[in-house]
Amino acid sequence: MSDSSPLPPVRLHPEAELARDALSTPLLTRAARLARWAGEDTRVDAGGGLVEEQLPAAASELGLTGDDAAACASEAWRVALDTGLVEIVDEEEGTVAAGADLALLTGSPQDVLGVWLTALETVLADASVPDLDDLVDALDEGGEVDLTSLDWDPQAEQEFLDGVLGNLYLLTVSEDGPGDGTVPLPALAASMIVPSDMGEPTNDVLEQVSDAMMRLDDQFRILEPIGLVAYRPVDEALMADTDEEPAAVVDETDVSRYGMVRLTPLGLYGLRSRLLEAGIAAPAVGDLADKGGDALLDGTAVFPPSAAQAETEQWLARREPLAAARELLGAARGGDQGAPLRRLRCQQALSLVGTVAEPALREVLDDPELGGLARVWLVERGFEDVPAPSQDMVFWLTVDTIAAQLAAEGNSEELQGLVEGLAQQHGGFFAAAWRVDHPATADVLEAMGRLHPDKKVAKEARKAAFKARSQQGG
Repeated sequence: MSDSSPLPPVRLHPEAELARDALSTPLLTRAARLARWAGEDTRVDAGGGLVEEQLPAAASELGLTGDDAAACASEAWRVALDTGLVEIVDEEEGTVAAGADLALLTGSPQDVLGVWLTALETVLADASVPDLDDLVDALDEGGEVDLTSLDWDPQAEQEFLDGVLGNLYLLTVSEDGPGDGTVPLPALAASMIVPSDMGEPTNDVLEQVSDAMMRLDDQFRILEPIGLVAYRPVDEALMADTDEEPAAVVDETDVSRYGMVRLTPLGLYGLRSRLLEAGIAAPAVGDLADKGGDALLDGTAVFPPSAAQAETEQWLARREPLAAARELLGAARGGDQGAPLRRLRCQQALSLVGTVAEPALREVLDDPELGGLARVWLVERGFEDVPAPSQDMVFWLTVDTIAAQLAAEGNSEELQGLVEGLAQQHGGFFAAAWRVDHPATADVLEAMGRLHPDKKVAKEARKAAFKARSQQGG
């Protein structure tokens, strides 16, 4: 994730549910089972791994069979050791006992998730290590691994995997991302290889993407048993010898054959925890529920619309509606650069409050910053005896609204339509708008000059912006 802009907020499942998910992951389940299985006769080698002669019994305890049974048992044991589910009693004798942290698996959801996060770090480290066959080939005569022959940079591998998982996280939490859907492995690999400004990828770049896909295929197979991802591997037929006769007719256009991956709810929790640990702001919906109205309006300013609404709904659910409305209106005041967007978020939040908030809105009818907003709210809900706004208030509210839209969406099509409509409905708009006593008047008029497709109208807007800036002494 090279983009330094704030991450969209993630919607996390309740911790109790995530803890149940963690306890049911294949790898942590096996690790806990081995921790309870280990006894006085269990022996480990100098590195803490189960001695080779005990691996068959461990695999049998886990119900594992086949060629990978011993390797899977060894992996589960290492997770049990790294998470403190088992501990070494005597290094020389190689004896072990149940670890103090084994009891955490029957503790609070936070206890369980803490163990799972430690297990996740172990698995992520494993996923960055080359294939076992490659390691064996790289052994020198002294039994040491020659990293130069592997063409393997441990730090670069870890950074690559972290980058891929960061992109997958961003895709998942983005408003227009796949959400609970899956991401094609080629697209994920390309996000790390293909420059954003590249048109048609070169053959060299495509080959790099293909190599990255194969690395990710191996890595996601390793990460799935800890519950980080749900993964559909690359179709083995794609990697078969081209001289061999295919076993069955396959659809060459089926992108799912090239691997499909999605973060699980537990995976979202895990990656967010790692982002926070790394000092990266990774908000979650509900973070602002116990904070003040100012924190809510400022915090949701950068949220996508649906996330802003979800956050606001949680905030309102913990407060009495009339008091909440008054708090929001108070927080919406100000002449700073972020104030227009705060008022927009306030208006959106007040749309979720029932008619019980009427007194709060009537209290600010004479407020120069909130009076227009209050009139709109009251009229939309059919209240009577709402005083008509002055022309100055109408123009001020118009400038404030456009300033908020610019901050929220930039030069969007919706804003362009609003600009065109204003210029069409009010023939003398620009002649009056430059006089509006609003800190953003000049910026808004300049934006209208950029956005309006009619050159004559755009010129009027730019001239008005110049007058406004001169009036403001800028």
